[in-house]
Amino acid sequence: MALIPSQILRVAILLSYFSILCNYKAIDMPAHQTYGGSWKFLTFIDLVIQAVFFGVCVLTDLSSLLTKGSASMEQERQLRKLISLRDWMMAVLAFPVGAFVVTMFWTLYVYDRDLVYPRLLDNFIPQWLNHGMHTTVLPFIVIEMRTTHHRYPSRTCGLFAVCMFAVGYVVWMCWVHSMTGVWVYPLLEHIGPMARILFFICLTALISVYYVLGEILNNYIWDSSKSKLKG
Repeated sequence: MALIPSQILRVAILLSYFSILCNYKAIDMPAHQTYGGSWKFLTFIDLVIQAVFFGVCVLTDLSSLLTKGSASMEQERQLRKLISLRDWMMAVLAFPVGAFVVTMFWTLYVYDRDLVYPRLLDNFIPQWLNHGMHTTVLPFIVIEMRTTHHRYPSRTCGLFAVCMFAVGYVVWMCWVHSMTGVWVYPLLEHIGPMARILFFICLTALISVYYVLGEILNNYIWDSSKSKLKG
């Protein structure tokens, strides 16, 4: 038996994301006042994705509780829709985008933090909030994967959706640059046009790799659990 019921964990994680988002939006940073606001940063988009995902998880738990023992076919149908949405969001958005944000941020931060998180930001963003945005995302999503079995779509459909998200964000970054003359991330200011194209291709490839890794991890966790139960 789990020490903490998964339903309680999901509520706690959802509340933590609300807290992180509220504190982040309350910060009076110059970047928030420019074109695109917070929405030009993948970190913020990821936080919204995670909050919506865990919101769907909590809603699914509540619906499951309310439909338990019910003979209503309509309620069962609505519950299956919610579960399908939850599983799709986990596979295509929550895990690959969350894993990408955490690993890419800390890799660049260790190499040269000014490429992704200039020291000036320390005056606006406290350390706990930085970790809330760039660290705890990954353990939270792994906890969710460990406590609930998620059905992944076919790999072709899943990879197509992930690539569309990545390409959409690249187009959004380029649009922001065309409107402001400034790249969202300092790293892009220091490399040439061909290097940027290569970077965008690598970004799309890496997030696709994280999709496949998420699928493999999910299958490993739940195949192992089934083997233990049979044993």
